[in-house]
Amino acid sequence: MPVLDTTHDEETLTLTLVAEFAATPERVWEVYADPRQLERVWGPPTYPATVVDHSLTPGGRVTYYMTSPEGEKFCGLWEVSSVEEAARFVFRDYFADEDFNAVESMPGSNNTYTFEAIEGGTRVTYESSFDSLEGLKTVLDMGVVEGSTGAINQIDELLAKG
Repeated sequence: MPVLDTTHDEETLTLTLVAEFAATPERVWEVYADPRQLERVWGPPTYPATVVDHSLTPGGRVTYYMTSPEGEKFCGLWEVSSVEEAARFVFRDYFADEDFNAVESMPGSNNTYTFEAIEGGTRVTYESSFDSLEGLKTVLDMGVVEGSTGAINQIDELLAKG
């Protein structure tokens, strides 16, 4: 399984996952840069994602929804602030309503995804920082570690298919 480590720190209000993949940083980057690939791995296995809009560029937005086994839709959006192709991207992640407006009553997070070449592949560090301890605890209680791990662990299969 690609996820090697998950940590959360209540002092710094961060959640960090580290994963390694047997592919180049450029190939792993494509998973996030291509909306059709992203939707195959963004949601946990039982909550598949549909990417509606995808602009992985500074100032761009990515909008999506995940569909539960019961057919319920959970919308989200990224506001992208920085992109260094095949190296890192930074975005604000929000829960969203059906019109893809941020739901301010739910915790948003600032995220940095970093892609690093290592022997035999790529290490990706997924770091999320929250505005408050309450926000961090809310997403932890919602199962974000398990959901994110399940989603990231789907990437190996996608990479194996070419």
